[in-house]
Amino acid sequence: MGMSMKIGVLAAGITPEELIDQHGSYADMIMNLLNTTDQKFEFVVFDVRLDDFPNDLSEFDGWAISGSRNNVSENLPWMPKLKTLIQQAYANRQPIVGICFGHQIIADAFGGKVDRYEGGWGLGLHEYQLSKGFESVVGDATEFSINAVHQDQVIDKPDNSEVLAHSDFCKNAGLIYGDLIMTFQAHPEFKMEFEKDLIHVRAGDAFPVEESKEALASLEGTKTDSEAVAQWFVDFLIQHR
Repeated sequence: MGMSMKIGVLAAGITPEELIDQHGSYADMIMNLLNTTDQKFEFVVFDVRLDDFPNDLSEFDGWAISGSRNNVSENLPWMPKLKTLIQQAYANRQPIVGICFGHQIIADAFGGKVDRYEGGWGLGLHEYQLSKGFESVVGDATEFSINAVHQDQVIDKPDNSEVLAHSDFCKNAGLIYGDLIMTFQAHPEFKMEFEKDLIHVRAGDAFPVEESKEALASLEGTKTDSEAVAQWFVDFLIQHR
């Protein structure tokens, strides 16, 4: 168990209005994900998309960056500030975990390239292969499946990162930056019910109808490996204590 660890949750987005009462915010989902293990955390949430940033990084032991409806390419005023925070936390040797938009903006902060993927939307349950050589991080797992919702990807990874997870659809699906940053393109914090509800709400609007149908089919009678990914995240964060 050990001491409680103080994590700053950098919320780059919020759950769609129709779904937030039932499923909570993206920040809530990340806190719930990390709380599925035995480790005790103290969380402070910052709504970075509303320009709410921590004053003093040194008060924190680590960071988590959420998904967002926004894309890195929009370069909204809060995004350069978030990239500066990422670079400072890295320089301070504070661990960071990032999901979806978090995965992308971290890559962007270190010189990677994020862009719209020509293969279309990543929706529904996706399976990823783990690279060899990261047994200290992921144990004996060789693959895992979690829910995806993305149109952009990390097209070129930053030089200071290695590929942790990949698929035919997403070659940089998981990135690891030494012992300091671990990020995934897909969403370990998205439960099946939320993924289904999100696709229903967005189909024909943000998400193409045909891809939405296929995505919903991929969710039937299956389960995610989110709990395994949660444990990887937690072990990665607490190794610095």
